[in-house]
Amino acid sequence: MHTTLQSLWQETRDGESVRQRLFHVLRQSIIQMVLAPGQALSEKEIANLFTVSRQPVREAFIRLSESGLVEVRPQRGTYVVRISRQAVLEARFIRESLEVAIALEAAKRTLPSSILMELNELIERQRSCIERQDHDRFFFLDEMFHRTLAISTGQTMAWNVIEDVKAQLDRVRYLSIPDSTPIPKLADQHQAIVDAISAGDTEAAEQAMSIHQREILHSLPELERRFPELFENVGIDAHALSI
Repeated sequence: MHTTLQSLWQETRDGESVRQRLFHVLRQSIIQMVLAPGQALSEKEIANLFTVSRQPVREAFIRLSESGLVEVRPQRGTYVVRISRQAVLEARFIRESLEVAIALEAAKRTLPSSILMELNELIERQRSCIERQDHDRFFFLDEMFHRTLAISTGQTMAWNVIEDVKAQLDRVRYLSIPDSTPIPKLADQHQAIVDAISAGDTEAAEQAMSIHQREILHSLPELERRFPELFENVGIDAHALSI
């Protein structure tokens, strides 16, 4: 686990503040279940692991709490929260609303051929993950696809809102790949979105994005059955673990 955390730390940008880097590392670790729901986080041990002071760790914990990923319990410690079905559904609703609007805007305007080429290249890179079964890489490329589409339509603020609200949703998305939601299916959905945008078909673009954003509704019940210990109010509570 410590090796994975340090590996994620190396992937962060040196230009970012320590607090920002810690936030990204811990957020990604929680999404990828390196830090499991119910797990206790030690401010001191994380500071020692990354050779930083405890202040930026404390600040990162606060941001994670605001994102709904950890709970800071006075006099008791900080814990990774279990996945909230309600939070997932609300985040999915917000994300669908914004991303459908982004797809509509992209179809209305003529996106530069360079952007369409970049989106198609991202899809091809996603498909290359299938044979290698590189699920972490696919998850990263999936993020890149949606971010590129949003920013190319001038909706950077909308993407920032999506990123802020989708932390709980991302954990379910990560769990769903590849069994509950196969990569080829997601790549095909991405292609349908790009094809509709390329054709300037606003109705098809909206529909393709809506179908894509609702995919999680099909996998969520199955994931709750398979991993009850990861969800709030499903199964019995697991004991908190120490980092």
